[in-house]
Amino acid sequence: MITVRRATIDDARELVRLRGVLLTAMDGRAPEPGPWQDEALRALRRRLADPEGSLAAYVVDKPAVPDELAACVVGVIEHRLGGPINPSGATGYVFNVATDPDHRRRGYARACLEALLDWYHHSGVTVIELKASGDGESIYRALGFAPTAARTLRLIMNHQPGRP
Repeated sequence: MITVRRATIDDARELVRLRGVLLTAMDGRAPEPGPWQDEALRALRRRLADPEGSLAAYVVDKPAVPDELAACVVGVIEHRLGGPINPSGATGYVFNVATDPDHRRRGYARACLEALLDWYHHSGVTVIELKASGDGESIYRALGFAPTAARTLRLIMNHQPGRP
């Protein structure tokens, strides 16, 4: 039996470590250590401190290894303008689905995701989005996620002092 629990502030450092595991799996190489880790740690500590807030993380602890996580998932609730398929505009976004390499293929990520989906359900969220990696797509499809016609574009703005 897999035991999933809601993450606490004490899990923030491990959630950042698992984010590095995820980025390594997606990019094929480990991300350089840097300010991104400190920023992620600060954001997680702040947001995990508010259990009624718009961010939730669910984790599975490594068996017999105190204070280390085997898997995690993080999700947020965004409040957008409503539309025909989502009148309330409350939209869930799933990210940071990660499993430590030595603990893969045991159902941990799926169990974490199911706990997050339950949180969304109890929060009244009916539309949930995510970006799937090739490795994770089968789990998401099995849980009912389907491709959309939306095309995702991204703009990365380099903010420099004195420039808008």
